[in-house]
Amino acid sequence: MSGSVLSLARPAAATNGHNLLAKQLNCNGNGTTGGAAKTTVASAITPPKQPQLAAKVIQQSQIVCFDVDSTVICEEGIDELAEYCGKGSEVARVTKEAMGGAMTFQDALKIRLNIIRPTQRQVRDFIQERPSTLSKNVKRFVSHLKAEGKQVYLISGGFDCLIAPVANELGIPLKNVYANKMLFDYLGEYDSFDISQPTSRSGGKAEAIALIRKENNEDALITMIGDGATDLEAVPPANYFIGFGGNVVRPEVYRRAQYYVTDFEQLMGQ
Repeated sequence: MSGSVLSLARPAAATNGHNLLAKQLNCNGNGTTGGAAKTTVASAITPPKQPQLAAKVIQQSQIVCFDVDSTVICEEGIDELAEYCGKGSEVARVTKEAMGGAMTFQDALKIRLNIIRPTQRQVRDFIQERPSTLSKNVKRFVSHLKAEGKQVYLISGGFDCLIAPVANELGIPLKNVYANKMLFDYLGEYDSFDISQPTSRSGGKAEAIALIRKENNEDALITMIGDGATDLEAVPPANYFIGFGGNVVRPEVYRRAQYYVTDFEQLMGQ
């Protein structure tokens, strides 16, 4: 669980009017953290799957968990940081290999961070100069959930220091953020990342949800929302998964998801 930012290490669709056009359409909604919307167009126009039933699932849930990258925000945080630090193409190659199953999630994370090796100063500047862009209607949806008395969590394979401004913008307490933690030495140079965090390894999102369940009512109905396979695989211990394709559509996730939406408004039952 993440509570601190920039931790220090050891010293030293076209159906029913729902068109998926992408980041320039879906990332301009009722809230950004200050960044300009991306202009990448999604490669598919994808109809939602059972959005009315998905809205009922949300209505019945006591706890709603969100993935962050390409779900709550339009970007992929580590890719944006890599580009900012001049390592975008190198990191993209590793990401492609990892997606092909050539290495574990933790190994891929380690390799990418060892390529980027961001300083604490670079991370601070990146957060200030390139703030994340909230997905369309996500701020309104989170406000709706909180007004209904539901617990809201962010669960990400990204980094707490990049996610904290997003959580603050959405009014989600940092204690409800499960993410990875970069570690820096006493000079502010990159040291490593905290491998004890559940989201630093394969199956980590399911592990995080299991911890959330222990912290709350064991019988609570928990729903996970996200764009990726790691989100879908969080069931169980989550009770339900709702796929989100407002920024990018993962064909395998779309195929396997029982519920799938392209706009958070579709989950508000309006």
